[in-house]
Amino acid sequence: MEALGDPVRRRLVELLADGTRSAGDLAAAVGDEFGISQPATSRHLRVLREAGVVESQAQGPVRLYAVRPEPLDEVERWVRTVRRYWEPRLDALGTEVARGKRARRLAADDGAADDDADGRVDDPAGDRAGDRAGVHAGSTDERRTT
Repeated sequence: MEALGDPVRRRLVELLADGTRSAGDLAAAVGDEFGISQPATSRHLRVLREAGVVESQAQGPVRLYAVRPEPLDEVERWVRTVRRYWEPRLDALGTEVARGKRARRLAADDGAADDDADGRVDDPAGDRAGDRAGVHAGSTDERRTT
């Protein structure tokens, strides 16, 4: 897990998911994406190799890397065991989000039904926002002249 905690190392594993690649190909890919050097990429590959996530073999002057599936299977098993604690909470969160969306939609529908014939929306607070706007604009409010 610690080896996969770094975004560069996760990306290296993603790149290797399609099959074996050379250290040079991997260095070029993550170098372009993350702006790191070839020696830095080699250090990340060494961490992955020492953790058992990838394996390498020399083919002449080229070092080829490949993913070892066993450590990733171990991570998947761990995720499955803790997922049972997340899922009920995530389901409950999804329900609350849906309730909030429904409440906003119903409130918007009710607001549209409150429109006056002249197109103004009824303001249960006495149209205070309109009063303030009129005062700031220098006009007088007819309701205040009684």
